[in-house]
Amino acid sequence: MIEQTPEGRRAFILANTRLQTPPHTPELTLRLADEITPIWRMTEEALEQIGLPPPFWAFAWAGGQALARYILDHPQIVAGKRVVDFASGSGIVAIAAAKAGAAHVLAADIDPFCGAALAVNAEANGVACDFTDADLLDAPPPPVEVILAGDICYEKPLAARVLSWLGAARQAGATVLIGDPGRSYFPREGLDKLAEYQVPTTRELEDMEVKKTAVWTLP
Repeated sequence: MIEQTPEGRRAFILANTRLQTPPHTPELTLRLADEITPIWRMTEEALEQIGLPPPFWAFAWAGGQALARYILDHPQIVAGKRVVDFASGSGIVAIAAAKAGAAHVLAADIDPFCGAALAVNAEANGVACDFTDADLLDAPPPPVEVILAGDICYEKPLAARVLSWLGAARQAGATVLIGDPGRSYFPREGLDKLAEYQVPTTRELEDMEVKKTAVWTLP
């Protein structure tokens, strides 16, 4: 069983991932799982036995890579601003925002392992980001200038809830950017496309080796 403390989670991440450069963000270095790391082929049952929720933090998903790429290429979106990275996972988007000059970055994810992953990855990239495992959807959006969200539309109830929350953030004046590779519950209207990328991935994670992925904003 994994020791469910910040130190225990950090130790597990260090033991089960390796430093890698995501293909679409060569400026960043993250600790990720792959074919030669222990958790890559663990079944859901095996993960449950050791006390590990599905390790979404161990992979650089296509939507997050695209969103991080867009932020790195357009730093003026976040420079000097307060930023929230919603459903942060590995922290790739939060770290990109910090690299791009954000005044403050809060990464949010309900899985506390993401906090440990963010700490390790932020350290590897020489930046600082705060983390919360509170469910931000339980309250109105925080008063920040920018909210970033990658890969949030893989479950129907969650997608609807998140998009409603992001809509409230936009109405309150925040810039909202979403990275998505065309997942099943991504809305087909009501968003403006900012950029489209061909993001290298793997068939272990996605249905193709290169995933057409876009960055969208709420108008």
